[in-house]
Amino acid sequence: MALPTPLQAFSAVPKGPVEKLTADKHIVNGEKMTGAQAVIRALEDLGVEDVFGLPGGAILPVYDAINDDTKFRFVLMRHEQAVGHAAEGYAVATGKVGVCIVTSGPGATNTVTAIADANMDSVPLVVITGQVGVGAIGTDAFQEADMVGITYPVVKHSYLVTNAADIPRVLAEAYYVANSGRPGPVVVDLTKTAQTETLYYTWPQRMILPGYNPTTKAHGRVLANAAKLFGQSYRPVLYVGGGAVRSKATEQVRKLAEITGAPIVTTLPARGIVPESDDNVLGMLGMHGTVAATGAVQQCDLLVAIGARFDDRVTGSLPDFAPAARVIHIDIDPAEIGKNRAVDVPIVGDVATVITDLIPEIVRDQAINGKPDLEPWWSTINELRDKYPMFYDEPTDGTLAPQWVIQQLSDQADPDTIWVSDVGQHQMWSSQFIDFKNPNSWISSGGLGTMGFGLPAAMGARVAFEKPVWLIAGDGSFQMTSEELAAAFLDHLPVKIAILNNSVYGMVRQWQTLFYKQHYSATNLLDGEAREEQITEADFVDVPDFVRLAEAYGCVGMRAFTKEQAVDAITKANEINDRPVLIDFRVWKDAMVWPMVSAGDSNSNVTYKPGIQPLKGSQN
Repeated sequence: MALPTPLQAFSAVPKGPVEKLTADKHIVNGEKMTGAQAVIRALEDLGVEDVFGLPGGAILPVYDAINDDTKFRFVLMRHEQAVGHAAEGYAVATGKVGVCIVTSGPGATNTVTAIADANMDSVPLVVITGQVGVGAIGTDAFQEADMVGITYPVVKHSYLVTNAADIPRVLAEAYYVANSGRPGPVVVDLTKTAQTETLYYTWPQRMILPGYNPTTKAHGRVLANAAKLFGQSYRPVLYVGGGAVRSKATEQVRKLAEITGAPIVTTLPARGIVPESDDNVLGMLGMHGTVAATGAVQQCDLLVAIGARFDDRVTGSLPDFAPAARVIHIDIDPAEIGKNRAVDVPIVGDVATVITDLIPEIVRDQAINGKPDLEPWWSTINELRDKYPMFYDEPTDGTLAPQWVIQQLSDQADPDTIWVSDVGQHQMWSSQFIDFKNPNSWISSGGLGTMGFGLPAAMGARVAFEKPVWLIAGDGSFQMTSEELAAAFLDHLPVKIAILNNSVYGMVRQWQTLFYKQHYSATNLLDGEAREEQITEADFVDVPDFVRLAEAYGCVGMRAFTKEQAVDAITKANEINDRPVLIDFRVWKDAMVWPMVSAGDSNSNVTYKPGIQPLKGSQN
């Protein structure tokens, strides 16, 4: 094992003349190579199988080291933001670290949105960015940008590498930090000096991470205290978040629900952690959650937060959220516990590990004290489920109901399909109407809500697995990264794309309808106005024409105005596996996402449909 080199500090740029610390000056055992070659070798030794990127001047030595013998697959994207989102989609689908390599300056800054997105959703990424040579740092050199400073608020950790000898250790640390504890993005800003210097490469590397020791197992008597609260609860709810997905805790969550009899409600990132067919699953809670899920939380006496962070889109008015509940909070990040909601039993640790250890404590308590009778609780919940199922209004203008389209996509899909959504109304409808069957089969931008996330994330998922990947996007969000159709075609990634084309920014329009007196300012896109009977060369004025756009990139393009056309197009898309397929579904621009809790309002005021607020006055 190689001896550690000094930890590279953020401010460790040498002042004055720089003496190159080359392999000739520091001779150690190992294979002599350049820093750029060490980057590629380290990624291979870490077991990285797929890398996304886009080259540029300050990272060219690394790209020069990629050749036909390189063990990982390299996917060339068309924009650096998409590079990051593709790595995110890959990471969420696989549970592994997503890796991407971009150049300095604007190339690196273009990835900041994806880095922030990954940070909000706890997605493990290693983002390798090029940087100007050490001697040029601080001189405003061409395409110089302080990536460590720029990304500091939105990364888990970051490195500025000025010495080639540090590269193997730094990449080993970055990979470990990204995927351990609470996952997140790590930036490795790699100077051109470090890339071109030589070193003697050895593996494995000894990491230097003083003070970084994530807690995975629960401490003290917290498990017994949590079991005791379960034994005293007659209205429990398991509130499951994305942290449970990252922990691969599907079986543990399912078993906990089975033993305690508690219903499961999920956040947006946790959709599918337990199949929708499971009777314990009530669906998503919060702003656009089901009435049953939101109502159960508002009326519960024990709320068990599992890898969730009490996000405002979940809680609504925080003081009014689950007002009668005692709280058990399980999270690997101690900073999340008590941040937004006071906690009765805080449990710091890996979700899967904690629940595995908690279940025997609950079984032991039940053996001594018996199991609470939850029949009245389930009677209340089932009444809400039966009385307020998911619904949608039929269009009044002859277009398709977007919710109906999503139901058709779900009904015709292979059970192993990976579902990806962009951000907007279609994202909420997808979470409501897809029949999720497997964990890690749902990929979407949650905390940051990044439009343009969908297409590159779907490509990342398709790189990861030979499974069907369906992207559900809006016409507005799709146009933010539509250039990646080129990469999807040329890299033989047969993603299937459903554009729910309502010719507007749908979620913004919904808020304008409800809260801004129907003043539709800057929301009309004019990309889906033509009706079926109007389609001629003279009449078709949509910008863009999504079918022609798809065909221009070598993909298959189809359009559907009617239910018959929609079903036929979906069937054909499912049969095509040699190239991407895009379907332009013309849907109702006035379709609304219901249920809905207005931003900042109490979840007890959820509106099921206009004029109907089933939980008002019902909380205990």
